[in-house]
Amino acid sequence: MAGTKRFSLLDAILNMICVVFVAEAAAPAAAIGNSQYFWWLMLIITFLLPYGMIVSELGSTYPDDEGGVYDWVKRAFGKRVAGFVAWSYWVNFPLWMASLALVFPDTIGTLMGIQLGSVPSLAIELAFIWTVVFVSFSKASDAAWLVNVGAVLKVGIAIVLGVLGFMYMSQHGNANAGDISTYLPNLADTSSLTYLSIILFNFMGFEVLATYTDEMDEPQRQIPQAIVYAGAAIAVVYLVSAFGIGVAIPVADLTVDSGISDALSVMVGTASPIFVVVSVVFLLTLIGNMVSWSLGVNTVAAKSAEDHNLPGFMGHKDPKTGMPNGASLTNGVVASILCAVSVFTGFDFWVLFAAQIVFLLLAYVPMFPAFLSLRASDPDTRRPFKVPGKGAVLKVITYLPVALLILSVIATCVPLSGEEVADKLPILALTIVLLAAGVSLMVVLNRQDPRPGDIVE
Repeated sequence: MAGTKRFSLLDAILNMICVVFVAEAAAPAAAIGNSQYFWWLMLIITFLLPYGMIVSELGSTYPDDEGGVYDWVKRAFGKRVAGFVAWSYWVNFPLWMASLALVFPDTIGTLMGIQLGSVPSLAIELAFIWTVVFVSFSKASDAAWLVNVGAVLKVGIAIVLGVLGFMYMSQHGNANAGDISTYLPNLADTSSLTYLSIILFNFMGFEVLATYTDEMDEPQRQIPQAIVYAGAAIAVVYLVSAFGIGVAIPVADLTVDSGISDALSVMVGTASPIFVVVSVVFLLTLIGNMVSWSLGVNTVAAKSAEDHNLPGFMGHKDPKTGMPNGASLTNGVVASILCAVSVFTGFDFWVLFAAQIVFLLLAYVPMFPAFLSLRASDPDTRRPFKVPGKGAVLKVITYLPVALLILSVIATCVPLSGEEVADKLPILALTIVLLAAGVSLMVVLNRQDPRPGDIVE
């Protein structure tokens, strides 16, 4: 239709940067210490490359699957397995939104030089949540400017951190200096292994692009191109930002929810205009990040609601825009409740953020074998992009990421030593409760659904 906004290749690349590069996750990754650089490079090779290639093939082969990972798993294994994906994929979002909401009052309080009370903090958290909800009512092409600005601002933060890191190190040395052995992984240090899930989480989100196919002119070509270009840029940006934080703050003093502010305060001081500007920009990028993820998550939730895997009200779409506003409103309500409950339960940023990571990683586990299943069961469909390799090579490309996902989930929520019990028990408890809730909900809803959970033909 003439005059209709379209989602260009540049929009797609910037959207991927905004979705996949998560500024708030740079600090937990830096908490690994000097060995983070080893893990970044190793996981880029063993996870990011296979994941990017598989999503490129699935997204370009099935461009009409607006539900992305949900539709791909449904094609391969039916709607019951896809229901698990939908629940995990959806529930991560309000957890994530609530965790980021908790960052806002602390950052604003630091900028103002005051300690905000519970009521003002909750008001700020709710303002953040519902700003994201209302912006997410807009179509991706209409909100592309916000996402594009968010991507540029995120890259700007990373560059500033990297440049300041080099300047700081040249004058004061590396806060985490050590011999070559400190740059190698210490598998006996289970507490640092917990943060490996952060690096995997930092790579997630390429499949969100598949939810924009109806607004692209050539999705078969644009999806692989955007993933390749954005993936290369994101890998560099992450390494630069991780370096900037790592050289300024000793690992023992690094806090996972305010690592960027901590690093900046050491390098330039809290009174510096650089500190103020970057802190404000950081808060703005959190809004852009949530908006860029919202369409993918809400589309999956709406499709799952149509299949009776999620409540019907989550499938409501605006009659004018076609946007899944029911899922978006549900996100806002759940995230608001989590923030209110955190006042009494003591759930902090890390508990909600870690639980969110667990569910997001779990949502991807069935996607990889679904790719292999569709390659075998649907060989005649044209594949504009095809993952290279066959036989054993293709199985390694498929199942190595699955093993990494499962190990990361375990390392995040299961205490691997006595010292971790106090920190991980709340995460494990929240994970178990939400998993039980998801399974119970699907059992009840599927009893009301007369359609079988057949594999899509």
